[in-house]
Amino acid sequence: MIPLRLTEANCHDLTLSFPEEGVTEVRTTGSDPYAFTEPLPAPPDPRRDHVLAFEYFSATGTDATQVFLVPPLREIASEKGAGLIRSEGWTTFSLDLKPLLEKHGAGLRALRLDFGDNPGKVIRLRNLQLRPPTEQELRLARDREARQAAERRRDAALRAYLTREDSPCRVTKVAVDDRRVAVEGRVSAAERARGGLLLAEVPIHIDLADPGDLPWTLPLTVEGCGRFSASVARREGGALDRLLSRWMVVRRRSGGGGGYEPLSHARYADSVTARAGGLRAMKPRNKKGIGALGPGRPLSDLDDLGISAATVNVVLNGLLFTTPGPDRTPYAYGGRTWHVSNRQVAEWDRTFLEAAKRGIVVSAILLISQARNTPDKEVGRLLSHPDADPAGIFVMPDLTTAEGVAAYAAALNFLAERYSRPDGRFGRIHHWILHNEVNAGWVWTNAGEKSALRYTDLYHRSMRLAHLIARQYDPNAKTFASLEHHWTMVLPRHYAGREVLEWLARLSTAEGDFDWGIAYHPYPQNLFEPRVWEDHEPTFSFDTPKITFKNLEVLDAFVRLPRMRFRGRSIRPVHLSEQGLNSRDYSETALRDQAAGMAYAWHKYRALDSVEVFHYHNWVDNRGEGGLRIGLRRFPDDRDDPHGRKPVWFVYQALGTPGEARALAPYLPVVGVRDWSEVRYRGPIR
Repeated sequence: MIPLRLTEANCHDLTLSFPEEGVTEVRTTGSDPYAFTEPLPAPPDPRRDHVLAFEYFSATGTDATQVFLVPPLREIASEKGAGLIRSEGWTTFSLDLKPLLEKHGAGLRALRLDFGDNPGKVIRLRNLQLRPPTEQELRLARDREARQAAERRRDAALRAYLTREDSPCRVTKVAVDDRRVAVEGRVSAAERARGGLLLAEVPIHIDLADPGDLPWTLPLTVEGCGRFSASVARREGGALDRLLSRWMVVRRRSGGGGGYEPLSHARYADSVTARAGGLRAMKPRNKKGIGALGPGRPLSDLDDLGISAATVNVVLNGLLFTTPGPDRTPYAYGGRTWHVSNRQVAEWDRTFLEAAKRGIVVSAILLISQARNTPDKEVGRLLSHPDADPAGIFVMPDLTTAEGVAAYAAALNFLAERYSRPDGRFGRIHHWILHNEVNAGWVWTNAGEKSALRYTDLYHRSMRLAHLIARQYDPNAKTFASLEHHWTMVLPRHYAGREVLEWLARLSTAEGDFDWGIAYHPYPQNLFEPRVWEDHEPTFSFDTPKITFKNLEVLDAFVRLPRMRFRGRSIRPVHLSEQGLNSRDYSETALRDQAAGMAYAWHKYRALDSVEVFHYHNWVDNRGEGGLRIGLRRFPDDRDDPHGRKPVWFVYQALGTPGEARALAPYLPVVGVRDWSEVRYRGPIR
């Protein structure tokens, strides 16, 4: 590995600064921004150190990347790569320069990095280097073309399956109790006359775009009216719990090709008998929540701010081990014995109990790190989607193999069983957020290069699995889909939030609708600018590029559309599960604008019935957020007032209390209104 550093010498159309140790900030000022690295001590070995890589944080992204070898500093000795996608967390960029170095790198003294074609871009970089490729990069590169061709075929097949309106058969109900799976449905007269009808089990890891052979079928006995019913054992030996399977009417294909002809959509369980004990439903007592409850937080804020709900980041990678070891407890699930980290569980116990003793509603945010960041490498392999690109901070679970599903289900079953006990001994998880900002999945829930439908199908399966497992223990548990603020705007390697939700609704309806909600992040259009009332990108239309605090009414109107409702009737709940306002620095003006932004946001969402809670993020300013200061409190290491309460803290404290009007009055002229009712939009949304 060869460390690199950008130099201010000979920069063009950009400026460099060094805000903290090891971090370089690039600000583009013209249409041809580039910077050089400091001289290399020697030319790199192109057989070994040929991948240019760095970590970056950028709320703006760039439109392209190009790397020149110096010398010869000519177009022929350059390599073009994708632009840096908008990343509001530290993610990675890599570009393989091996062919370039082999041909032109003999006298290499430096590199030139070009950051697209536009001014106004801000990128923070760290760990710039030339390094060997990782095993994951090598594996993905070997079969990239074949994988992309397969993805196109599967997208077309899944689209045809999902949009088929003339299925001659239908599974109408699936109910699961402790011992049995009961399936009901109906078939058309024509299909009944043809005969050969089978009920097929479709395990959750089987891709309906390419199902191949199915592991289990049962001949159907159909009544004269065309209805059928069947009952099968929920578990057989050590096999995976059939709670997680779908059920479909099929017929074996004629001829020598084998396989099955699907005659219905596959349907998941509509209901599962919950454990005795009667956990009651809980809703937040107000709309004030907090994000990322956990160790090291100023817990007195939970009481002082009147917090009613909290999110907790639950990274699954450190929970399970495949072998015994010190401080591990055996845990049997699905015919296999895992070994659970007592240390990790004890940390979660403390967090959930702090919430429980205050009556706080907890939403666990389920996250899976890259396999390389997992203490037990075999668990990392089992949990992580095999197509995940190393650029992602977190990844989609592996829902493509039975063993991957078994590992994921084991982790979730352990959590649901422990944190849904009737006695509340370890605290409670009320809801489950899957995973993080999936429309920015390349960064936050990476599954490789997928179409929006194929990606959402994976996400839907993850949500279903969590829903079914949680409902065994808590009949009121809900799963939530996590989205950031891009609504119809499609960025490189991003998905439009609206498209993800619409595909999710269609998948959910086709395969037996279930009661999920939306965990939305309506940050300002520019995370660094708290004066959200000045946002110009959001509109009051379903086609708006973004949904921010300014046009939250659009999200409220969207979830009221009949096609988005649960079974066409119930409005799906919205949790604003991660968002905050930035203070550009700690000056009086910056802190005033941050507080005004919170006062404005409160008066946008407080009257929206669909919005149950707002989780403020970040609780405390964090040095790892690329220069953002969106906390209620200052940096813990701030020189003047470490951990100090910012004016936004006092605004948040006052919300929904008798002192609200007085505390928020100073911010009316900042927003430019005489009365807070003026910030609400009451016009049509189409």
